Amino acid sequence: MSKALPTYSIDTLKEQPVAAGGFMADGFAHYLEAHKNLHFPHKHAFYHLVYFSKGSGGHSIDFVGFPVEPGQVYFMAPGQVHSWDFESAPDGFIVNFSESYIPALVADPRYLDQFSIFSGIAREQVITIPEGDRPVFEKLLETIVREGRSTEVFHDDFARTALLQLFIMVSRYTGKADATQLPDAGSLVISNFRKLIEKHYKEKKLTKDYAALLYVTPNYLTALSKDVTGSSAGELIRQRVLLEAKRLLVNARMNVTEIASELDFIDNSYFTKFFKKYEGMTPEAFRKQFIKK
Repeated sequence: MSKALPTYSIDTLKEQPVAAGGFMADGFAHYLEAHKNLHFPHKHAFYHLVYFSKGSGGHSIDFVGFPVEPGQVYFMAPGQVHSWDFESAPDGFIVNFSESYIPALVADPRYLDQFSIFSGIAREQVITIPEGDRPVFEKLLETIVREGRSTEVFHDDFARTALLQLFIMVSRYTGKADATQLPDAGSLVISNFRKLIEKHYKEKKLTKDYAALLYVTPNYLTALSKDVTGSSAGELIRQRVLLEAKRLLVNARMNVTEIASELDFIDNSYFTKFFKKYEGMTPEAFRKQFIKK
């Protein structure tokens, strides 16, 4: 039987022992040389960011493809599926850190939830840094790499604070690009809605279920979701179920019947109809296409 989709921890990707906080940073070319197998689809059990200073080709996050371009930075949350296909040698920076790394400084386990770059929605996680700002951005990354290797006092906190500056800088770019941002109350409802989807997408697949949990009407939640995200509430729920189905399908150890059961569908037939309606092909065809690629 084929192997499952590999899931890497920081320990398996670092040449030296990992610090207690769970952190590593490196130049991207050196990282790729040390881990040549990582162009194949894989998962991370940690937060992950890459900045491209040069290179071409493509990469994907949760089956959404992006071109590799200088000045691009992408962010990934734990559990997302990722692959690379470079046409020319890339370089830049890579930073991997555990879920406990930032909260160790800010004493807030959900601090990263406020940044859309860690939303788990692929199209919100790839940002192009304006050309004039790239020297400052790259300087921050150099600081993170240097302090990650340092043995000086407070080197971990130095790296953490530089990383926080980087997140805030990127969030300002994404904020400027969002001209349709609604008042905080509406945005908070959608933020909580997305968190509830992440928690309940297997057993709750209807808008009314989430509306009840949020103490709003289904019509209000649908309209608000459309205004904030561009997708209706039902579409957001279906997108999350479909994403998990794709993630499970690339794990060759589970057959379609087992995946249907895992996602709490009535039966294999209903799951297949759902997948084909929204993906345009059967689960088996998606799996074959993915393996062929």
